[in-house]
Amino acid sequence: MMDETIFDKIIAKKIPADLVYEDEDILAFKDINPQAPVHVLVIPKKKIGRFAELGHQSTNFIAKYFIGISKVAEHLGLEKDGYRVIFNNGEDAGQEVEYIHAHILAGRRLQWPPG
Repeated sequence: MMDETIFDKIIAKKIPADLVYEDEDILAFKDINPQAPVHVLVIPKKKIGRFAELGHQSTNFIAKYFIGISKVAEHLGLEKDGYRVIFNNGEDAGQEVEYIHAHILAGRRLQWPPG
């Protein structure tokens, strides 16, 4: 079993987070180090370590997670001006927590390439 992460503690309500959306499958909260005016993390309530592990999950789980990310963006009213969804997989990509999470960035014109 993977070590307990900060995201496990947020789901268990052991530590606070600035929640923006929750349903039975996902939890979304504001990033503590925002990189855009809107920067929200979306995590599944079922723990998966990395994006690369999605290939070992059921299509039902994957669909619920991706639909959940879309619901969060809609809930935040981001559809009109657009938003970016980012997954970091592994240390070299900038993944700081070993728990899959999508970053939703919005609220300004985002540059490309991202870096």
